[in-house]
Amino acid sequence: MTDPNPTTEGLSREARAGLVLVAAALCALIIANSPFAPAYFDGLESKLALGIAPFVLSKTVLHWINDGLMVVFFFLVGLEIKREVKIGALSNRKSAALPAIAALGGMIVPALIYAAINWGDAAAMRGWAIPAATDIAFAVGVLALLGSRIPASLKVFLLALAIIDDLGAILIIAVFYSADLSLISLVLAAAGLAVLAALNMRGVTRISPYVLIGFFVWLCVLKSGVHATIAGVAVALTVPIAGAAQGRESPLEKLEHGLAPWVSFAILPIFAFANAGVSLTGISAADLVTPIPLGIALGLFFGKMIGIFCFSEAAIRSGLAHKPAGSTALQMLGISVLGGIGFTMSLFIGTLAFPDLVHATDLRLGVLSGSLLSAIVGYAILARAAKERR
Repeated sequence: MTDPNPTTEGLSREARAGLVLVAAALCALIIANSPFAPAYFDGLESKLALGIAPFVLSKTVLHWINDGLMVVFFFLVGLEIKREVKIGALSNRKSAALPAIAALGGMIVPALIYAAINWGDAAAMRGWAIPAATDIAFAVGVLALLGSRIPASLKVFLLALAIIDDLGAILIIAVFYSADLSLISLVLAAAGLAVLAALNMRGVTRISPYVLIGFFVWLCVLKSGVHATIAGVAVALTVPIAGAAQGRESPLEKLEHGLAPWVSFAILPIFAFANAGVSLTGISAADLVTPIPLGIALGLFFGKMIGIFCFSEAAIRSGLAHKPAGSTALQMLGISVLGGIGFTMSLFIGTLAFPDLVHATDLRLGVLSGSLLSAIVGYAILARAAKERR
């Protein structure tokens, strides 16, 4: 039997995962500013070859983490998106309207703030999408600290908003961070996806064919010029969900339940450990207000807060969507601020926007400061709202 409320199950997992992510990020920051820093950075840049000759791929350890391990994360995101659309919080058009409109505002306004601060610098403008993302695990983790003082409807709203936000980030990666496309590789990847879709249509529920052909699709996308993580999402959308509505565990849910702990407590912490490390040597407060980190931090904090809250209010007042049951305007504001915790997705998009080391410190300073500020202020607002309700 499947969980009667998969959304609630997701909330619980993400809350625990948020604590693990915090620990991994702190470890990275401590090591990057310790005598072990050279070993940390050299280890991430060392080469690692995988495969059997002549089919061998040689990439840096950091590249394998960002293009290899993170494919599994995006595969899980794809499974979650499909489940929520089919049987979850996004399955009803009316209930999906508010998080969809809020997520749209939460992507547009941060990008505009970043662009306004970095306008005229073509290299810096590549990072316009960095503050447009929300980290589900961190945001839900902060929300979990408030426990039952927050209405369940608000928790579901935040999770749905973050999932739609992830979908937007995936589309941004596919459209704006792909280059030097290989037509042959794309055709082969499309053929693999067509086979997976045919298996789904014919009612094949064994998981192994989807995994094996999915691996082939990933290899093709890896060589195509489109970022390899897109393969994870595309393959996930072909996995059958038949039987879930009748109370049986579908292949999609089996994969989701099997992968979720590995992604939450292994893959994402490894990614955080590999990407959050930044040396603070020689860095002053003035470095935080240079255009790139300032654009990211303000985009995450003010952009998300303004975009999510204002678009939500407009949707509710116009009748396009309903306010989450039992919530107040102050609580909606707090949730909007929590949306500014970008961390995982912001760092990931940042590594695509700035693949060299020139802006690596700027990227991390902006993401970490904006996310931390959003977490602290968002929690404070929601705690105040809960106190007022009591």
